[in-house]
Amino acid sequence: MAIADFDGQTFLAFIDICGFKELMRTENRAWIVLNKFYNSGYDELLKPDILNKVEGIFVSDCGIIFVRDQQRSHEETLKSLLSVIKNINQTMLGIDCMLTTSISYGPFQYQRRIEFEGIEKNPVFGNAYTSAFLDQEVGVPKIQPGQCRLIKEGLPSGFNPQLNLEPAIIQERRSDNRHYYYYWNLGNQNHISKFEEQFGDSYNLKYLGMLKALKDSVATNNR
Repeated sequence: MAIADFDGQTFLAFIDICGFKELMRTENRAWIVLNKFYNSGYDELLKPDILNKVEGIFVSDCGIIFVRDQQRSHEETLKSLLSVIKNINQTMLGIDCMLTTSISYGPFQYQRRIEFEGIEKNPVFGNAYTSAFLDQEVGVPKIQPGQCRLIKEGLPSGFNPQLNLEPAIIQERRSDNRHYYYYWNLGNQNHISKFEEQFGDSYNLKYLGMLKALKDSVATNNR
């Protein structure tokens, strides 16, 4: 899927596969996960209600997804992005794989160039990309498997996703004044406290405990 050049202010998500280095040690597992990740991403971006509104670039174990359609309100553009993120996360959860997602707002530039036949270079620039990438690498607090969070710094003036995006499940956390958290796995704000408690209790069990918490919450929501 070819992506045309883009240069403007937008919402951008940086998505990363959790524990990919460990997956590389398991025969065929990494390739199964990558194939599912790429296919789920492209399937979402080709949906009629998303096509030409949200686009993405997938490289190795990460994806950069951004909103191209800037004619709509901030609420509508972010909703489109969150819809894609939710569905990719749920698909990957089906093969016992978790993702981390950081979302930022700001200037973003993508240039599609081909330098030599068979060798493609696609430069990516802008504060939106840098902020989302760094939030994954060195953000405080450290992002946890399965989490999706929106960086507060740089958001459009007066825009509060916690207030403006009902019924999307977006909340602040007392221990973090830098982000809003998007609970893609829940369908009701009343379930957030219980999920956070279960997710926190499972931290000592590391990956398997977190995976169970996410799966249980999705199963409950789909009943």
